[in-house]
Amino acid sequence: MHALSFDIEDWFHIVEIAAVDNPDEWPSLSAKSSLVERYTDLILQLCNDAKTKATFYILGWIAEHHPALVKRIADAGHEIGTHSFWHRKVYELDEETFAKDIKDSIDAIHAAAPGVAIKTFRAPSFSITEGTEWAFDVLMDLGIEYDASLFPAARGHGGYPCPRGIHTVTTPKGRTLPELPMSVMDMGPKKVCYSGGGYLRLLPLRVIERGIRQEAKAGRPTVIYLHPRDFAPDAPRVPMPLHRRFKCYVGTASTEGKLRRLLERHRWGTCAEVLAASKDNVSRSWTSPTR
Repeated sequence: MHALSFDIEDWFHIVEIAAVDNPDEWPSLSAKSSLVERYTDLILQLCNDAKTKATFYILGWIAEHHPALVKRIADAGHEIGTHSFWHRKVYELDEETFAKDIKDSIDAIHAAAPGVAIKTFRAPSFSITEGTEWAFDVLMDLGIEYDASLFPAARGHGGYPCPRGIHTVTTPKGRTLPELPMSVMDMGPKKVCYSGGGYLRLLPLRVIERGIRQEAKAGRPTVIYLHPRDFAPDAPRVPMPLHRRFKCYVGTASTEGKLRRLLERHRWGTCAEVLAASKDNVSRSWTSPTR
């Protein structure tokens, strides 16, 4: 079984882009051109068509401004996790600020969908990096039971030298937390992501399938992560460097078709289901050094 997950945020929740980095302006941007409801509803339909459940990592800001959307996700039986409230990078925060952000996000999700259990977190931009392991203790204090924030390869806003595949991390306080990191494949001497965001949009389906086969052969599930804007060729354009424009918008017209084919060809489930299926391996897996 492979893990199907979606980070639920709007098109303007893009890190380090000056045109959209002021949260005070987000309500007006949302009023003018929100895409999150329309494309999350498309995602829900794709999951329903494939008869599979997924994990939806919801931004607290989205839960506060689109509570009916959160309720639709919960009513469809999907797993719900938090993606933080303000979509800020973890390594730019201190422990107190991070704890408030996560608590606020959980509260916003609970207000939209009372009774939903929130047991998992994914950091914006996979921004738990070396030196921010304190975040694991904060998460556990707030009831998070497993994390999905680590990216085991170099990337623009994150990257963590952890093993590929499910493992446990040891927190600075000596506790252990299951980790479901993102998937990478060997491409020559490099480790390259193939199954989420701009990587999935850019790469041909045959390359994505190669990554799934490669990881499955090694006994590791693939983790898909996508955002509503990954399906949105009509997403508004704002000023940004050329390389970021390419990463943000390349291949958006291909995402729905690729995902439909992947859902048809492989077995998918929530992140929690994948962890449960691998629980015997987790107990024997690598543990990160205590910080």
